Formats: sequence, C-alpha cells, structure tokens
Amino acid sequence: MPAVAAVLASRRAVGALRRGLSRGGPAVVVCRSWSALERTLRSRLIDAWVFAPQRAAWSDVTRIRTDYPGVPALAYAPFRPDDGELLLACRAVGVAAALVEQVDDAVVGEWVRRCSLTEQRRRFLNDAPRVLRLADPLQARVWGLVLERVDRPLRTSEIARALRISREHLSRQFGAGGAPNLKRVIDLTRIACAAQLLSNPGYDVRLAGRLLGFASPSHLSRTARRIANVAPAELGELGPRGVLAAFVRGNTRSRTA
Repeated sequence: MPAVAAVLASRRAVGALRRGLSRGGPAVVVCRSWSALERTLRSRLIDAWVFAPQRAAWSDVTRIRTDYPGVPALAYAPFRPDDGELLLACRAVGVAAALVEQVDDAVVGEWVRRCSLTEQRRRFLNDAPRVLRLADPLQARVWGLVLERVDRPLRTSEIARALRISREHLSRQFGAGGAPNLKRVIDLTRIACAAQLLSNPGYDVRLAGRLLGFASPSHLSRTARRIANVAPAELGELGPRGVLAAFVRGNTRSRTA
C-alpha cells in the first residue's frame, strides 16, 4: 500500500497523522530533510506528503513541486492569524490543503486520504465499474481492493483469501456478466497508477516500474501495450482516464483469469 511522507513535521503532527491513517490506511514515513523526502519519493510509492511551511525552505518546496507536481502536498502546522503570506505561498506552489495543528488533528487523516493519489485515481476511474460491468457486490469489493494495492503485483489468490472465498469462485464470479478477467483489471489499475507517476518529471519509466513492482522496464512496457496499446513513455500524457478508455476499446480479455 502507498505511504504518506511527513517532512519536517512536529511530533504532534506525526502522531495525529498516524492516528488518522491507522485504520487500514497508509503508513507514515518521517523525513527529517528535503533530501530524505526526495529519496523516499524515489524508493517507495508515496500517496501524498505533508509539511510544516514555517520550517520549510521554499526553494526546496518549489523544487519538489516542480519535479513531482502530481504527488499531492498538504501543509499542516500551527498557523496563526497573521500567516496570510505563508498561506498564499502554499497556494502558489499548488499545496492541496492547509490544516492547523491542534484544531484539525482529528480530521487530518481524512484530508490526506481525500487528496491522495489513490483517491485521485479513484475519481479518474469513476466510470470503470459501469463500463467494465462490475455490477455485482463481489465485483465492487474486488475493484475497491485492487484500486488501493497497486504498489506490487497482486495475485488473485491473495484477494480470495482476503474475501474468504476460493480462488476459483472468485475468478468465476468476477468475470460473470461480461466483466473483464480479474488479472486484466489488476493490470489496468497498475497501469493507471503508472500513468499518474509518469506525468511527473521526477519519474521515468524505469523508476515507475520499480515503484510498482514490475520485474523490469520491459515488463512494464509489455503490460502497458497489452492494457492501453501505448508505450510506457506515452502513459503520462494518456493519464488514468485515457488508460481506461483504451482498455475498454478491446483489451479486456486475457487467456487466464
């Protein structure tokens, strides 16, 4: 599951984040410097990053936002009434939300989830259950599960164990009613996430493939062509909605479930 990075955040802020994200949510990775955040962005899938503007060097914030504009950033700090210029600076670099320590502690986790890459991907693929004919409650549960677990290959047997059913029953029921094979849907969500990552200058095909657990760049390339009929370098421009549209145009079946 993707993680959330907390950069130069206070102990209180980190604690509130962990409490807010604790129920089956992403882990919180604490970064003590901007270089640590950059290393984290390049070593694991990050859903969003949270920082304290009062402690930030704005050249660092601007550099990260320039290299990774698609990775949501949230400001979370003890803002004061006279911090208007600081809030304007946050807005200028595209900060998704500004939250106040102690005042917003109870809702910070929900705000991070709402702004996260996972939630963005969910919105981008909002039409997927309809166009993929995922009308059954079991299909809907599986869709929600695979949307979140894109950072590594997800096996149908793992999903079956999570739902406490057999793999054979899962594969048979998921493909009912003209829905795609489950394996294809898993690949769809992972390629949609690759499209999100590759819209950022800081991610190249090799790095995106590694973060998503593809065996090699060529493995990512084959999967992108199988799902969306494009080379990986074109995914960033296509975006998750474009990946879904290409998938629906005739790439929904595979030999095995």
